[in-house]
Amino acid sequence: MTAYLDIANLSVALRRGGRLLRSVSLRVEPGEVHALVGESGAGKSMIARAVFGILPNAVEIIEGDVKLAGESLKHMPQGARRLFIGKRAAFIPQDPLTALNPSKRIEQQICDRLVHILGLSRKDAHARALALLGEVKITSPERVMRLYPHELSGGMRQRVLIAAAFAAEPRLIVADEPTTALDVTVQKQILGLIADMQARHGTALLFVTHNLGVVAKLCQTASVLYAGKVVEQASVQQLFSKPQHAYTRALMAATPRYDRPEESLKPASPELIAALAREVADTDAAWAKEHQHA
Repeated sequence: MTAYLDIANLSVALRRGGRLLRSVSLRVEPGEVHALVGESGAGKSMIARAVFGILPNAVEIIEGDVKLAGESLKHMPQGARRLFIGKRAAFIPQDPLTALNPSKRIEQQICDRLVHILGLSRKDAHARALALLGEVKITSPERVMRLYPHELSGGMRQRVLIAAAFAAEPRLIVADEPTTALDVTVQKQILGLIADMQARHGTALLFVTHNLGVVAKLCQTASVLYAGKVVEQASVQQLFSKPQHAYTRALMAATPRYDRPEESLKPASPELIAALAREVADTDAAWAKEHQHA
C-alpha cells in the first residue's frame, strides 16, 4: 500500500545554526492514526509544520522530501503547493484562539475554505458549514456561525477548528497537540471527537502529542522522537509491550499510570541523558562528515 504521507530523510536546520530535525523518516498509510511522541522540544511540531511548509522564517529544510498522496512537495511552486495541500490535508494547531482570525465571524472562516478549495457556492458552503458544526456536536450552529472567536469558549473554538479541518474532506489531518490549551474534562471530549471524526471519515491522522496515554487510546502506530531524531518506530501494541529504545522506556517510566497508582515515577537517569547526548552528537558528526565529502 502506498503511504498517504511519506517523509523521507528530512533534515531541518536554523539558517545560521545546527540541525533541528535529524534525517526523519516516517509513513502514514491511508486511514492510519500515527503518533509523533516525545518531550517538549523533541521536534514533533517542527515535523508537522514541515509537511505544510509553514516553518518559521529562521528555519529551512536542508535535506529530504515530503510526499503527499504520492506527489513530492520538494520542488512544487509555493502557490501550487498550497492548493495541492489544501485539497488533500488539513492542520489542527495547538491554540485555537490564535489560529482563528479574530476579525472574521465563524461562518466566513469555514465557508471561505469551502468556496476556495471545493468551489462551492456561498449557499452550499453555508449549508455544509452548518452540517459540520452539528457533526462536531456544537449546539445552535446557526448562532455560533454569527459569532467571533473571542465569543466562544476554548472547547468551542477547538470544535470549530476540527470542523474547518474536515470541511474539504481531506485524506490527511495533522493535529499538533490539539488539547494543550484546554482543561482536562474538555480535553477528553475533544480527543473523543477527533477519534470519532477520523473513524467516520476514514482520514489518515498524524497526531502530535507528549501524552503516552493518548497514544495508547487513539493511535495505531508511533514514532518516538528525541532531539529531532526518530529513536523508535513501532505499532502501539509493540511499543507498550516491548519498547526497544532506552529513551522510550524512560518516557514510559516517567508517565503516571492510573491503573497502577502505587508506582512512583522514575525520572530519566543522568547516565541515560548523557548517552542520548552522545548518540545525537555521533549522528551529527557522521552527517557532517558525509556531507563534507558530498
